Amino acid sequence: MEAFFVSTAIVAIAEMGDKTQLLALVLAARFRKPWPIVLGILVATLANHALAGAAGAWVTTFLGPQTLRWVLGACFVAMAVWMLIPDKLDEEETSGVSRWGVFGTTLVAFFLAEMGDKTQIATVVLAAKYNAFLWVVAGTTLGMMLANAPVVWLGERITRLVPLPIVHKVSASIFLVLGLLAWWAPGVDVLA
Repeated sequence: MEAFFVSTAIVAIAEMGDKTQLLALVLAARFRKPWPIVLGILVATLANHALAGAAGAWVTTFLGPQTLRWVLGACFVAMAVWMLIPDKLDEEETSGVSRWGVFGTTLVAFFLAEMGDKTQIATVVLAAKYNAFLWVVAGTTLGMMLANAPVVWLGERITRLVPLPIVHKVSASIFLVLGLLAWWAPGVDVLA
């Protein structure tokens, strides 16, 4: 259960102000049909994070514990830096796919937008850290839904209430602390 709760929290925080959250806002404004959008986000996230979780679990099969500790630390520090770089939504991510309907458009756009994204990388790292593939994927998916579903239903009102620069700085600080703990406190379980 620890892997589930940590994965949920990390991804929910990392997703704030992310391009996929902006994509959810654009899709909600464009289609005004929240249920197919939320369902598309769920299915796309499950597929994407299952692939990322499998990659993370695979990495642990050939990296020893010491090497894995240094790689995880570097990934967390890189995530901290990445959190400070604001995401922008490319217009092409939502154009030209509406012939698939609201669900299909959301599914394709979200799956593609999540490729190589912060939350996908976080899923790889978390799956490498924990030996609990299903709990990590379930947690990261729930974190995505906690961050994106309210945006679909409440739209722009949320973006006015949440100061994104502060959220990004807090997220970056959390990732930095996790990275530093992985490097300099090897006896401490970074995500325990």
